[in-house]
Amino acid sequence: MASELLSMHDAGGRRRRHHVSLLLRLAACLLLLLLPQPPLACAASVVTHLPGFDGPLPFYMETGYVSVEEETGTELFYYFVKSERSPRTDPVLLWLTGGPRCSAFSGLGFEVGPIKFVVEPFTPHNGTSPKLYYNPYSWTQMASILFLDSPVGSGFSYACDPKGYDVGDYSSSLQIVTFLKKWFNDHPQYLSNPFYIGGDSYAGKVTPLIAQYISEGIEQRTQPHINLKGYLVGNPITDPNFDKNYIIPASHGFGIISDQLYEAAVRNCKGNYVNPANILCAEVLDVINDLISEIAQAHILYKLCTEAAPKPIDVDASIRRFMSEESIRLGAPPARPSLDCFTYGYYLAYFWMNDNATRDALGIKKETIGEWIRCIKGLPYTEDLPSSIEYHYSLTTRGYRALVYSGDHDLIVPFLGTHAWIRSLNFSIVDDWRAWHLDGQAAGFTITYANNLTFATVKGGGHTAPEYQPKESFAMAQRWLDNKPL
Repeated sequence: MASELLSMHDAGGRRRRHHVSLLLRLAACLLLLLLPQPPLACAASVVTHLPGFDGPLPFYMETGYVSVEEETGTELFYYFVKSERSPRTDPVLLWLTGGPRCSAFSGLGFEVGPIKFVVEPFTPHNGTSPKLYYNPYSWTQMASILFLDSPVGSGFSYACDPKGYDVGDYSSSLQIVTFLKKWFNDHPQYLSNPFYIGGDSYAGKVTPLIAQYISEGIEQRTQPHINLKGYLVGNPITDPNFDKNYIIPASHGFGIISDQLYEAAVRNCKGNYVNPANILCAEVLDVINDLISEIAQAHILYKLCTEAAPKPIDVDASIRRFMSEESIRLGAPPARPSLDCFTYGYYLAYFWMNDNATRDALGIKKETIGEWIRCIKGLPYTEDLPSSIEYHYSLTTRGYRALVYSGDHDLIVPFLGTHAWIRSLNFSIVDDWRAWHLDGQAAGFTITYANNLTFATVKGGGHTAPEYQPKESFAMAQRWLDNKPL
């Protein structure tokens, strides 16, 4: 067990190593701040080869950093993959990952990007790297995609001052807007392309907020003029009154809880399953939560597997602000899931990302990030946006296109709750509920509302639909981005 391995280390020695690592990073940050900074185009790296991928990459990939806050030395790391179809005219898509603070590599390597891990037995530290292959359902076949490590602390994004990691929904969204302005200034050839923002899970909560900020900038004629056309969100966290309250009826519909338990919950909780108002409600919810814990909430049909991530290290608060202070040397590796577990790819990503050859290929600045963890825990984050429904309403009524989609086997953010908040907007129906098809079969169901708002389910999809149903998700995104009906 990772926790048992960690407990075997001498606590005092470990803390001394953490502080030494922190001092090294602070020194490196000071050097980065003091040295003359080259233009962003010079700071970016073109990636032509990756460890584990056979031959040169069959697509254009660029990585780099953009400074978004000088006071704390905050820099956001990005991966940019140029459209493989028609980069001059295809949309540019900013893709954000949830968590908050899951690495953008989740989008690049597991969801909508052009590479995937070969799922095969892997032995760490034997001189080999996990193998990669080209994803035939990469969304880069119809759009240029920016994968961004945000908020700071995700992936390879970092701050020189530990205070820089103390962000929230609003502040991190404003940093993304700053990132986009600087990135487009440095890549003006993409300013005329249609621009969309996409994200799933927790990123779905801030996506409309970021789009709102950009739309306000457009109205105020700020430069650069970003050609925002709309946004798309998958299984998005939006408002707990919908997201969490619909977990109970969804659990009943999926057959996880009995009629009697569901009826007891309805009777005693009176529709509020988020904040139990009485003891009877709390007791029935405890029983229901025990039953839910028996299944994988991200996809109820999949095995309940270990999350391939090490446990947070318990160090003092000032160090924890510095990426939970993973030292330059790796800590205890994550637990190895079984090969048939959905999380085995996450296990492979841990070793691939913490290989110096990968860091060199990606152009990672040395001494800025120690141990890479796919979804980092322990850094301060303020969830100060209670609901993003108002921003969905504002954007769609002002003419921006929106696609909201749900993997229909997700119990973290069930499609029932997502469709319920969409219905609360009271938009008229333009194209009523129907199946959408792929290869002559229903790939999900969809409904289109006024103000260019489309809701769709992805049949068989989980919490991150493109991970579970890549072919169907690819078809859905391509049709929508190409302004065609699903």
